Amino acid sequence: MEAYAAALGRPLLKATHARLEGMQRGDLTLTYTVAGPEALASIVEHPEAIAHADRHRRTGVNTASLTLAALREEDVRERALQAPHPRLHALLQAVGDAPYEADEAQDVRFRLPDQSGQEQWLRLDEIPLQLETPAAWPR
Repeated sequence: MEAYAAALGRPLLKATHARLEGMQRGDLTLTYTVAGPEALASIVEHPEAIAHADRHRRTGVNTASLTLAALREEDVRERALQAPHPRLHALLQAVGDAPYEADEAQDVRFRLPDQSGQEQWLRLDEIPLQLETPAAWPR
């Protein structure tokens, strides 16, 4: 394995890894490796990650937006509010039952009033939250 890493010009990570068997997808089995925090820099500082960072961020924001929309449904909302995540609580409160849709760029946006009462379409990462709300990761 060390020779393979050297041939690629990449050092082996010294983190302790845990392998988890994943889901079966047709004749493929997805296997996940959970790496320690030491691996974070090698992932987020990789040239491919940097080159596509905006697209990955937008995809993450859109996924979180659709998840938030699902969590505000009547039969799920109370359980979501019991979760020990203050940012989730703040986002659920901020979006309430506001309508949402994807714009031309395929970004999911919620229709919310601004401070003057004028409605605007905001991405999840544009929604103002109360000052005491914990920051989004990474901090």
